[in-house]
Amino acid sequence: MTMIQRPDGRKPEEIRPLKITPHFIEWADGSVLIEAGKTRVICSANVQDGVPAWLRGQGCGWVTAEYSMLPASTPERTMREAIRGKQSGRTLEIQRLVGRSLRTVVDLEAIGDRTVWVDCDVIQADGGTRCASVSGAYVALYLALKKLVDQDYIKEIPLKDSVAAVSVGVWEGVPVLDLDYIEDSHADTDMNVVLTGAGEIVELQATAEKVAFSRELLDELIDMAAMGVGIIAGEQLRVTASR
Repeated sequence: MTMIQRPDGRKPEEIRPLKITPHFIEWADGSVLIEAGKTRVICSANVQDGVPAWLRGQGCGWVTAEYSMLPASTPERTMREAIRGKQSGRTLEIQRLVGRSLRTVVDLEAIGDRTVWVDCDVIQADGGTRCASVSGAYVALYLALKKLVDQDYIKEIPLKDSVAAVSVGVWEGVPVLDLDYIEDSHADTDMNVVLTGAGEIVELQATAEKVAFSRELLDELIDMAAMGVGIIAGEQLRVTASR
């Protein structure tokens, strides 16, 4: 692996310090604070009876997500979208990504006539907020579904696998894992990778910022992301296995 000096001193294949704190919000059915370096996201999940109108009578539940950034989450104050009167395209894209990622691993029929709302609120942003949201949202969802089992509403946790996400990119000509804001804002290539615990691809969001990249580099970045997701999945399992 080619060595470079990353802004925070990490090796190219090293993720940022990761910590997932469960039950962070007392009133949520499931919640965590996920910290990836300086990026911190509160993910909470709440179960409500009923499903969207277009799903009624189909014998399955629904999982959806919302995403937001608090005003002080960035160095320059971020205006609340409620003040603007509409959500930005970025916000809509990220919350749809989180919802899609979660639904990939959920047995919606086993949830019954219920909707699980997962809220991801960024309290501090230093790159990778969407990836942290996916990874934290999975644990919050797990805890909410486990509560349904504990209360005898369903027989078992209706999850087929775990899901997590991490960013990869090319910074100063070298593939790197888990980009912080400085790296992300100056990357030649950046990509967000969402994978299941089994390593199956849920979503790839890849962009060449300056020059096109090769298929070989794409494969190298996906392999690097898979290593990172494996580490994140281990932390997810540590938290969920102890609940």
